[in-house]
Amino acid sequence: MKRRLFSVTLAASALALSLPATAQTKWDLPAAYPATNFHSVNLAAFAADVQKATGGKLQITVHPGASLFKLPEIKRAVQGGQAQIGEILLAAYQNEWQMFGADGLPFLATSYADSMKLYQAQKPILEKKLAEQGMTLLYTVAWPPQGIYSKKPLASAADLKGSKWRAYSPSTSRIAELVGAQPVTVQAAELSQALATGAVEANMTSGATGVDSKLYEHLKFYYDVQAWLPKNAIIVNKRAFDALDKPTQDALRKAGADAEARGWAASQKVNTDTLAILKTNGMTVEPPSAALKADMQKVGETMLKEWLEKAGPDGQAMLDAYKK
Repeated sequence: MKRRLFSVTLAASALALSLPATAQTKWDLPAAYPATNFHSVNLAAFAADVQKATGGKLQITVHPGASLFKLPEIKRAVQGGQAQIGEILLAAYQNEWQMFGADGLPFLATSYADSMKLYQAQKPILEKKLAEQGMTLLYTVAWPPQGIYSKKPLASAADLKGSKWRAYSPSTSRIAELVGAQPVTVQAAELSQALATGAVEANMTSGATGVDSKLYEHLKFYYDVQAWLPKNAIIVNKRAFDALDKPTQDALRKAGADAEARGWAASQKVNTDTLAILKTNGMTVEPPSAALKADMQKVGETMLKEWLEKAGPDGQAMLDAYKK
């Protein structure tokens, strides 16, 4: 009996070794925005697509609302392997490298078509830089155009002087300085609290963030200046990516391409829908006056000049490619 049992056990072990490995890989994806935000909804769909396409071999858990890492920490977490994949706001890293902030320059690209064109000019440079840092660019999605929220009506930029201005990137801080406002660094996850305590009185962001943070509860005016469309980027740790087999890598890239197309389309719909929600909740939504628009365009011209001085030849080459 012992010999027979040993033989059966040996045969079972040999059979197990001959079967293909079906090891499951689990990744964490930190994100900074609420689960209901269109970026986060798109990330959840992306993760589901990856799981389905790989037969469960690669499972990605999305952590929205800065629940795993705060926005400024996500890039470093992915680079260091604390998270295998993450969503970042490119413009938030302009101080690290000027090219990250190209899509945060006011009035450089003000429509979805121009924003995509800028992305195509920016993409090869981004991919090269991220590769040098041990990461891979998977896809990007633009936010809706940025407008100005304010407690009081704005006839011109002079009306912003002295206002407590929420800044979420180097470019939004610089705008505050140029219009005479007081920049206050506040991330999206903390914006509602900052408004409730009076730490913020004016803010330049999209209709989507306005709805997420219920800005209509504290700010009464929204000026649709359509200044720029910043992009979120999904980045992957290169070592984690290289550890995947080729079919899984291909499935990840395919899901990323699908998420990019879906996300850009969703952004356009969200822009229309969220502006309507702001109006429904009592916010005055209107285009800027001629004076306010002209003032903000001057701010954009100043910032582009400053950016080119810092970005150097790479910045000029990207700008030339964009303007072709």
